[in-house]
Amino acid sequence: MEVILMQDVKSLGKRGDIVKVSDGYARNFILPKKLGVEATKQNLYELKLQKNAEEKKRAEILEEARQLAKELEAIKVNLTIKAGEGGRTFGSISTKEIASAVNEQAGLQLDRKKIQLSEPIKNAGSYTVGVKLHPKVTAELKVEVQAV
Repeated sequence: MEVILMQDVKSLGKRGDIVKVSDGYARNFILPKKLGVEATKQNLYELKLQKNAEEKKRAEILEEARQLAKELEAIKVNLTIKAGEGGRTFGSISTKEIASAVNEQAGLQLDRKKIQLSEPIKNAGSYTVGVKLHPKVTAELKVEVQAV
């Protein structure tokens, strides 16, 4: 019997896969626990529609990420850091501060977890910070740090 899996089943397949199993396994385990449905023409058609809708949604999310990347690369964020005698700074600039500055200065919502700092910003100057918006989209954000 062919079955369309509605959930991931260990050692059988992932959600959306069409697998061939014995009739007893399907009737006694997969169908009663709602792990899958029988692969009829109607169910196959619904699966196709569902996959098309998911693909369309993924494409929209990717396009939104690309648009946000263009906007981020066009702006420059200004931050300040406290400094003492001899230009020695106190603390560092965190991803949370960068995200809030982007929100205030450019009006763009940016999650701090998407900002990738290779090392903390501890000195004044210009920096380029990577922002991973999507597995396929990474943007470069310009950050200007001034000592006060």
